[in-house]
Amino acid sequence: MRRKDKEISDPEMIQWIIRRSTVCRLAMVEGSKPYVVPLCFGFEDNCLYFHCSEKGKKIDILKANNNVCFEFDIDQEVIPSDKACSFGMKYFSVIGFGKASFIEDNKEKQKALDIIMHQYSEKSWNYSDDFITHILVIKVEIDSIAGKQSGVD
Repeated sequence: MRRKDKEISDPEMIQWIIRRSTVCRLAMVEGSKPYVVPLCFGFEDNCLYFHCSEKGKKIDILKANNNVCFEFDIDQEVIPSDKACSFGMKYFSVIGFGKASFIEDNKEKQKALDIIMHQYSEKSWNYSDDFITHILVIKVEIDSIAGKQSGVD
């Protein structure tokens, strides 16, 4: 990171940012073109989890190239200035890289769905066998991760 004064290297702070996030932006590459999607997610044990339909563009891309980049950000706020192009931004963010795979086992899918739902609710959930069978769950094992903050005292 170029600006070491903005770097967040504390793993607990990085996890705090992720836990407070409501959206994960997942970036993939199709051939030479980048593709990014905002997703609901779960996070546990250095892995991210996403659920989706069995078909779609991101599925096709991940089957061809499972390398991904992901991003989270919270507490964004514009810091105005009286000088043109001198505005700033307050935020906390996390960016990382990993490899995506598809969870096939229904018990593992259920565990992943519980992790995703725990991001948004403390409630316990039940999933029908039909739902579990026909949903796709993506697991991203995190290879590297870093945090950044700006405009924060």
